[in-house]
Amino acid sequence: MKEYDVVVIGSGPGGYVAAIKSAQLGLETALIEKDDSYGGTCLNVGCIPTKVMIHSSELYDNMNHIREHGVVVENVHFDMDLLHKRKKKIVTKLTKGVAYLLKKNKVTTYQGRGSFVDPHTIAIMPGEGDTEEIKARHVIIATGSVPKELPHIKFDGERILNSTHMLDLPEPPKSLAVIGAGAVGVEFASIYAFLGSQVTLIEMLPHLLPLEDEEISLELEKAFKKRRIDYHLNSVVKEVRPGDDGMILVVKDKEGNVRELQMDKVLLAVGRAPYTDGLSLEYAGLKPEKGFIPVDELCRTEVEHIFAIGDVVATPQLAHLASAEGIMVAKIIAGQAIHPVNYSTVPACTYSFPQVGSTGLSEKAAREKGHDVKIGKFPFSAIGKAMIENSTDGFIKIVTDAKLGEVLGVHIIGAIATEHISEMVLAINLECTAEELALAIHPHPTISEALMEAAHAAHDLAIHI
Repeated sequence: MKEYDVVVIGSGPGGYVAAIKSAQLGLETALIEKDDSYGGTCLNVGCIPTKVMIHSSELYDNMNHIREHGVVVENVHFDMDLLHKRKKKIVTKLTKGVAYLLKKNKVTTYQGRGSFVDPHTIAIMPGEGDTEEIKARHVIIATGSVPKELPHIKFDGERILNSTHMLDLPEPPKSLAVIGAGAVGVEFASIYAFLGSQVTLIEMLPHLLPLEDEEISLELEKAFKKRRIDYHLNSVVKEVRPGDDGMILVVKDKEGNVRELQMDKVLLAVGRAPYTDGLSLEYAGLKPEKGFIPVDELCRTEVEHIFAIGDVVATPQLAHLASAEGIMVAKIIAGQAIHPVNYSTVPACTYSFPQVGSTGLSEKAAREKGHDVKIGKFPFSAIGKAMIENSTDGFIKIVTDAKLGEVLGVHIIGAIATEHISEMVLAINLECTAEELALAIHPHPTISEALMEAAHAAHDLAIHI
């Protein structure tokens, strides 16, 4: 029976990164993947294909408003078949790239489902052929997550859809109900609104993107209203049933008012559940809690040589976080010095229109932690480059400690917010003050100047507003 220093189960952005890093550190490494291609949900049916659709749908919307830029285009229309071909081409290129990297770094790969026989033995069950067993001195579980259903609302793949189904619709639906207004919900709402669907969001909490800073959520609600994306907040869907033409949703708000909505398609976007089916965790000595595998701050399970990373543990379900956890765990196994993952500054990115990027504490969380809070805000509408690019919606909000000036959190809504937020992650990790950020000269004309201006605003010294 073949024995490895490290066996990784799952090849998403946590698993394949952990496997490559382990191999780079001199550990004999194997990777088990149940699907035909590498990259997990993120690369195959998540982060990458959805962003292809977002970019294409935004381009289409831009073309419909491009005349004001002096560009005259006639008979603009959208071709879903061409979009799907481009999406498939990009996904295929990236999955092949992961396969190449695994091979280049001498990671042994197995195609099949991994299942514990005992804490050190894993059975690999391929779709066809005999089951094979391998030994592992260390195991990294990185099996990811799957879309959640509700007890009374189940996916049927035709009318009631999950995020994977939404990637391959042959045509935009005439009307789309989105249950859940987290990142997945508002991203698909943005895509299909651009493509001409009448979109309605239903969220049980008081705001769209309820985990974001409240001012960011309010700005997104304003932007969605401007784009005629409807939404019902503080509301739950009590029932979804077939109607004469589409599906009927029975929606109840917190005051007890009930309304019925008739929609062509329904996207159920109420989160993702950890995926541990078939792992036989009990044979490894592991007991999930609410579906998640319990770990400490270094991703160690209660079984000394077994680690778990990514969506299968109760940390934010973000691809970049899973990769960071994978690198950390590989270094732990290799006996190297590590920097523990700083969970307080993990950036969250939502690729809606406008985009949202955030890191660190919200204003509310900072106050709850006892900080004397000082806010610096600056709107993109006052930035010349944003005017040039017709990207004036939104603002940057910097949360600082009034006494020390330290940047505690940054929240951005607007054009390329998901790119700008990286600078702010670095600023917080380096314990940067608003004054230091303001003194960092930003080039002109750029949209990123707003970061510097918001830092000035934290001292009531903004120049351009």
